[in-house]
Amino acid sequence: MQDRLINRRDLAFILYELLQIEGLCGRPRYADHSRETFDAALDVAQRIAAEHFAPHNRKADLNEPVFDGTRVHIIPEVKQALDVFCQAGLMAASRDYEQGGMQLPATISQACMAMFDAANIATAAYPFLTIANANLIEAFGSAAQKRLFLPHLLSGRFLGTMCLSEPQAGSSLSDIRTRAEPHAEGSYRLFGNKMWISGGEHELSENIVHLVLAKIPGGPPGVKGISLFIVPKYLVNENGSLGARNDVALAGLNHKMGYRGTTNCVLNFGERDGAIGYLVGEPHQGLAYMFHMMNEARIGVGLGAVMLGYSGYLHALAYARERAQGRAPGSKDATQPQVPIIGHADVRRMLLAQKSYVEGGLALCLYAARLMDEQRTAPGERERREAGLLLEVLTPMVKSWPAQWCLQANDLAIQVHGGYGYTREYPVEQLYRDNRLNPIHEGTHGIQALDLLGRKAGMQDGAGLQLLMREMQITLRAARKMESAELKRCGEDLLSAIDRLMETTRNLLCTLGNGEAELALANASLYLEACGHVVVAWLWLKQALVAVERIGCAEGVERDFYQGKLQACAYFYRWELPRTRHQFDLLNDLDRTCLEMQDTWY
Repeated sequence: MQDRLINRRDLAFILYELLQIEGLCGRPRYADHSRETFDAALDVAQRIAAEHFAPHNRKADLNEPVFDGTRVHIIPEVKQALDVFCQAGLMAASRDYEQGGMQLPATISQACMAMFDAANIATAAYPFLTIANANLIEAFGSAAQKRLFLPHLLSGRFLGTMCLSEPQAGSSLSDIRTRAEPHAEGSYRLFGNKMWISGGEHELSENIVHLVLAKIPGGPPGVKGISLFIVPKYLVNENGSLGARNDVALAGLNHKMGYRGTTNCVLNFGERDGAIGYLVGEPHQGLAYMFHMMNEARIGVGLGAVMLGYSGYLHALAYARERAQGRAPGSKDATQPQVPIIGHADVRRMLLAQKSYVEGGLALCLYAARLMDEQRTAPGERERREAGLLLEVLTPMVKSWPAQWCLQANDLAIQVHGGYGYTREYPVEQLYRDNRLNPIHEGTHGIQALDLLGRKAGMQDGAGLQLLMREMQITLRAARKMESAELKRCGEDLLSAIDRLMETTRNLLCTLGNGEAELALANASLYLEACGHVVVAWLWLKQALVAVERIGCAEGVERDFYQGKLQACAYFYRWELPRTRHQFDLLNDLDRTCLEMQDTWY
């Protein structure tokens, strides 16, 4: 099973050859680490993922959580797996030693989480949410809140959630109605309903810590009046023991297409006297605080999408090598044995497309994690600031590009299996269903597109996008020095795409500035897709530059590995990057086809 989670040679390539993660060991925070300790952490994660998460992935899908009116029932293997995860210290992997952590770089801790996403994303969702929940409390919580909740979240004694959406509001958070009324002793009483709350009710932990968006009566209208509250399922005493049950009730479970092992809930706050909540930070700053968790979650969603696509690719590759069917096109002799389907060019096409999506997506997500490490530990203020700026502009792409194209990889994995892929007997069917959530949650494609074009592309006069382009120019200069004609051609194609991207961005921002927001944003999803393809093309060129330098000294399987990288890069530039030409044409023309469509014309 371990070899169906991830290709460890590819992971090592991205971490050590592409991102040069060992360089972080020269910084004080990571001075105790080395490649050996990084690999040891990855080995532990892969072993636990394969032995404790993967075995119940199918069972959890077939036996989704059930609410009997009193409690939620979940198969026991989920808690058993989470206990092993927490006992291994993985909940606090990137935390300070003083907090019981390992002080691993974010890049390595994200690579560890990738194993669990591939093995069983539904069970992995519980620690994923809890880690992000704890990070928000550490960033914005009071000293008392940190003391009361952080140790228990980091140990896994408590698990965490994020409660944003409501039935009538959806993603339009300005329309939430949950209210928080001040109480005499300094806490608040919350009344309202929250929808689509992953991990919102269970008995996998002693307590659940909800981070809840609500409005304090009398505050500003819309998003400016949103505050953030910690609302535990059980109240917590000063000594860490549990007190009374809070006024938070499960109204029902949502029944999902995939991701079935993760409870997804409708929660009622304040059916009686009000759910006791504790204000995080300042009043009316809740959405800004919650974006800390949401942006972290968006990067995690992108990584989860990659790993579901990656696992599907590895299953399809193994199947194509084992499944004999048909013969070479020129062979007419039916008495000759059938060939493995990987011998057919169209199957190789589908596998190569999957490889380009999942390995490109993994490079994108781990590059984002590397920026998180730079933002935290780079020696200079300028380097830290620029890393944060790059991360901001990339986050919509990190979330949405893998959610679109690694889902496409799952689609192709089913196709490689043929009819078998459409049955429940093969895992590619479930992998597709699980991955279908990722274009939706933590902000749909459309919301990420509005964020990128409406906010990130033009922030600080376009500084983030310009910085990204400068990083790409460094790669282009390196490609020009190569003897490889293929890489030089890829560099020229990337340069052309960059020029089109910047031209298109200027035109769209100018249209926005002229007060034509609806026209400029009408095709924002197309802009997001084009940007993502250009960025992933850049990362493929970076991978190819490393491969072409190493292949001359490589032999056997190592040479095959590097040749595979070069072939996948060539595929992406010949088959994928050209998609952006038409997209840029539509965007520059300010195409009105979708905008002008009327309700009555459907």
